[in-house]
Amino acid sequence: MSRYHVKSFGCQMNVYDSERMGDLLAGEGHVAVDSPDNADIVVLNTCHIRERAAEKLYSDIGRLRKPRADGSRPVIVAAGCVAQAEGAEIGRRAPAVDVIVGPLAYHRLPDLLREAAAIPEDARGARWGRAIDTDMPASPKFDHLPPRRHQGASAFLTVQEGCDKFCTFCVVPYTRGGETSRPQADLVAEAHTLVAAGAVEITLIGQNVNAYDGGSAGTDSLPGLIARLAEIPGLKRIRYTTSHPRDMTQGLIDAHARIPKLMPYLHLPVQSGSSRILKAMNRAHTRESYLATLAQLRAVRPDIALSGDFIVGFPGETEQDFQDTLDIVAEVGYAQAYSFKYSQRPGTPAATMADQVPEPVKEERLARLQAAITAGAYEFNKASVGRITEILLERPGRKPGQLIGKTPWLQSAVVEIPGAKIGDLIAVQITQGQPNSVEASPLQAERAAA
Repeated sequence: MSRYHVKSFGCQMNVYDSERMGDLLAGEGHVAVDSPDNADIVVLNTCHIRERAAEKLYSDIGRLRKPRADGSRPVIVAAGCVAQAEGAEIGRRAPAVDVIVGPLAYHRLPDLLREAAAIPEDARGARWGRAIDTDMPASPKFDHLPPRRHQGASAFLTVQEGCDKFCTFCVVPYTRGGETSRPQADLVAEAHTLVAAGAVEITLIGQNVNAYDGGSAGTDSLPGLIARLAEIPGLKRIRYTTSHPRDMTQGLIDAHARIPKLMPYLHLPVQSGSSRILKAMNRAHTRESYLATLAQLRAVRPDIALSGDFIVGFPGETEQDFQDTLDIVAEVGYAQAYSFKYSQRPGTPAATMADQVPEPVKEERLARLQAAITAGAYEFNKASVGRITEILLERPGRKPGQLIGKTPWLQSAVVEIPGAKIGDLIAVQITQGQPNSVEASPLQAERAAA
């Protein structure tokens, strides 16, 4: 029996994958620990979207390969999208890595660990060979995974993987493959397992989650899946992320009006406010079509909170293009949003485009954009003051007696409720808006019922 630690980089998909690798290791009799410092197996589940995320992998490997006080070091597993895209480079730069496994092959992790254990190690700590699997098998990994062991009030559920969109800046089609959807019956069964283990909120995840098609084209769609999950007793909240504007169908928009368990929150990345830049990104939507989709959403669900992703400094971006991005932030009024400097990713079309934007310009534009996003989120939180709603308690706060919950609009809500526990849904009134959260007060039972 060994101790293992799994560290995630990047998106919610990696969080889910890390949990499932933990399930695989636990099924082999290994025991999870909170730190890599006392683990016998360390899994680094990587992200390849931005350059800095890849460099974090090599930094962690450098620390892990150093012998401990007793002369030992852990078995090091490089997993995820960097492993898929740069398996050979990892082998060259980090010879101490024992296992390299891609995001579509991690169901083989126990077998790969056994293969690595059979390989002799030289005096430098480098393997003569290593166990590697970066295949994209025809048989989905989900067919080989053990039952979920998740415990907690909130859970992720991967329903779709991969991408067919081929945005010019993105590596996902090359690291996760094409769009594939899991059968609806499998997802409903997994959701039942999660609810039985205490989950009251499930977030459906995928690279393009709203491209979900039920496992085979024409079988079903994301609105149909959401409707099925909403029938599960004990499941109180449903969310989904990340969506692509091209796949935001009228049926999915209408689901926000007709399914009460579907939370009034949507993360819909636009990436740029400039239609010219969106075309260069191969995003398949324009500024105008994106805003029209948001108008349709607000028509059926006026209280919906909106989130997005932005890239600044894409090749060829002018000051006017960037101003268009600032303008769309002001027009939409995002409850929150994520913003990044454009990063050249090897193998993507944008990496070799002319007119790469200088780094100082990208940094200055990012600072301006983040200031605008922060100001907008603060305004959204202040506008929430007075709302009566429910929050799902998720974790302790910084001060004694404080708990932090999540509103339907995905705001962090700080509250003091004697006797309450993690996982409770509590009726509150929002009393104050902060830049990154809201404060709330519990309601008396009779007031909440009214």
